[in-house]
Amino acid sequence: MFDNVLMPIDLNHPASWEKALPMAVKLCGNTGTLHVLGIVHDLGAAAIASFLPADFEQKALQKMREDLEGFIAKNVPEGTSAVAHVGHGHVPEHIISAGRATGADVIVMASHPPDELMTILVGSNADRVVRHADRPVMVVR
Repeated sequence: MFDNVLMPIDLNHPASWEKALPMAVKLCGNTGTLHVLGIVHDLGAAAIASFLPADFEQKALQKMREDLEGFIAKNVPEGTSAVAHVGHGHVPEHIISAGRATGADVIVMASHPPDELMTILVGSNADRVVRHADRPVMVVR
């Protein structure tokens, strides 16, 4: 089993964790820690951010942390050590940096078949993480 397993999820899309969570828990065994990562997407443009309240980012990060802690309490089996992590920015880059920061032995994440035009054109987050990660990545479908 692994000491540290990182599992990035999108709380708005159960497909991002429904199949990945059981695998991540299994890889943690009885002694490992599951690091559940939620990422607040970067808005990208200063023009967009100028229309939002000044504390929007901080409130979004706090809400993400609360939601992740609720997710852990509801979905992670009792007896599994789990910690919520929150990030902000470009999703693949943050997953890779969180892997380093948590000392993850493996990153477990869900992927979906490339059936959407956007996925085909820009590639999936899982694909980018697999190509650029400096540690093993398990993609669960």
